[in-house]
Amino acid sequence: MAYFVYIIESVKDGTYYIGSTQDIEERLQRHNQGRSKYTRTKQPWKLIYVEEYKDRTAAIKKELVIKQRKSKDYIKKLVRASRQA
Repeated sequence: MAYFVYIIESVKDGTYYIGSTQDIEERLQRHNQGRSKYTRTKQPWKLIYVEEYKDRTAAIKKELVIKQRKSKDYIKKLVRASRQA
């Protein structure tokens, strides 16, 4: 089963959240229903980036790479590149 790395952006304040999941739609819904502790206060969220991986390990590795960069510029580049593809 496929796994996904995703980035969502808070419509409220422009904050980014990076995560991984098997079900993008369900996960976004959880974020927007306030069922995720970190994202609860920054609703609503919009999906801005998705990347598919064949297994959970690969998805988590990519998620950690993005998080370790801690750079809005890096995230913006990822988003721009994915929209041009």
